[in-house]
Amino acid sequence: MHEPLPLWGTALAGLAFTGAAAVLAWLASVVRSDVSLVDRVWALLIVGAGWVYWALLPAPSQRGLAMLLLASVWALRLGAFITWRNWGHGEDRRYQAIRARNQPGFAFKSLYLVFALQALLAWVVSAPLLAGLAGGRPLHWLDAPGLALAAFGLVFETVADLQLARFKAVATHKGRVMDQGLWRHSRHPNYFGECCVWWGLWLTALAGGMAAAWSIVAPVLMTVLLLKVSGVRLLEQDIAERRPAYRDYIARTNAFFPGPVRPHAD
Repeated sequence: MHEPLPLWGTALAGLAFTGAAAVLAWLASVVRSDVSLVDRVWALLIVGAGWVYWALLPAPSQRGLAMLLLASVWALRLGAFITWRNWGHGEDRRYQAIRARNQPGFAFKSLYLVFALQALLAWVVSAPLLAGLAGGRPLHWLDAPGLALAAFGLVFETVADLQLARFKAVATHKGRVMDQGLWRHSRHPNYFGECCVWWGLWLTALAGGMAAAWSIVAPVLMTVLLLKVSGVRLLEQDIAERRPAYRDYIARTNAFFPGPVRPHAD
């Protein structure tokens, strides 16, 4: 009988999975000349690493399995939504800008500039799944707040995405700013929901014991990415210049945390 892998060996197996899956996605992107394929597989890389941990750990916990199932719903929903939203639109303009800055030879450069980087980030974000699966303490009442927060975040971001998609589907809304529903109280309610998912999963892992505290790197990284890197900052970099009405939206609406609408300042 084979000895079970030590925890670090299991973690590295998760990294091997995200790396191999990212290479396959990169090959598809070269064929299609569309690096934005990485957005469609990003969530699947994370939860795929989680299932690798589940398969390799000798006695994965019930807590970790509950976390993994919730994360799988999150990943499938997000991957399907991004695929549907981007279908037939070609490469996202953000990646077109990266492509233009890194010519010649971007087809190969994208392997490490985009796909390897995303594989590494996905592996880090999967940390609470490893911590939760490795924890031996049975499920108890302290798991409820974390699982509830993660489930709330999943529902919140799903509703936000559906509201935005429905708004964009109306021809007369073209060029207008979406400021209805959840978007009335936050400029990025989908990102807020996403952060709730990962802070909730971390809290659930922590309910299994303080040994899981190290996995806080995942929600911290996800929050930084969404607020400062690929989320709020990148999306709003030039949107106010292209759509002047967005400046008024910024003045009256919180960027991230939902809150009351501020009075419009003349």
